[in-house]
Amino acid sequence: MQTTTVDVPTGDGVADALLVRPDGAGPFPPVLVFMDAFGLRPRMAEMAETIAARGYVVLVPNLFHRFGRAPLVDLSGLGDENRRGKLFEKLTPMIRSLTPDVVARDTAAYLDFLAAQPGVAPGPAAVTGYCMGGTNALRAVEAHPDRIATAAAFHAGRMATDAPDSPHLGVGAVRGELYFGHADQDPSMTAEQIATLEKALDAAGVTYRSEVYPGARHGYTQSDTPMYDEKATERHWTALFDLLDRTFRR
Repeated sequence: MQTTTVDVPTGDGVADALLVRPDGAGPFPPVLVFMDAFGLRPRMAEMAETIAARGYVVLVPNLFHRFGRAPLVDLSGLGDENRRGKLFEKLTPMIRSLTPDVVARDTAAYLDFLAAQPGVAPGPAAVTGYCMGGTNALRAVEAHPDRIATAAAFHAGRMATDAPDSPHLGVGAVRGELYFGHADQDPSMTAEQIATLEKALDAAGVTYRSEVYPGARHGYTQSDTPMYDEKATERHWTALFDLLDRTFRR
């Protein structure tokens, strides 16, 4: 397996990213991984490598590339729940910068880059995202339904709000299958919001699975944070690989 840092041209400069490819000539289906708010770091590389080991070429872009190259904040206190507030003071403007239009434009650049890589199978990609990356994975598939075959979102927040651009309002564009692994201890995606999202998906006729992981907190897949839940993370891998393997008929 090869893990490298690459530069992805976008309409607003260059996005640094991790590119992970399995050994062998391929062709391998392409998978985009959308990071959580803490950005590119060893944990995201580990997750990308786990996916690549199943026979996928994986790209993990720095979604905050307009603010600079990763790392953009000091992550030395990531394991300390008492220091999260200070981190989010710096990260919130970056998170808010990812408007639907920005996500759509950047996703097109990421897909172009992946498709041009040696050994990448032709055809649509998959996308999986974590926390805010899950929310933006939904936005990505809504913006590019012909180029993204399937999308998964794990412990994603604010997918169904009162905002006029709430992600749940765009699900009518989706053609592929979706998967949602919700944390049941997540104030950013309450039971009411989950129900609103599912109602929109049902009305649009989208094929999806929406599951609540008992006892899991927002961020449960991130082993470098206090939110990590090993059992929920293993369940997430099972669900993700089931989705990817069926999508690409492996």
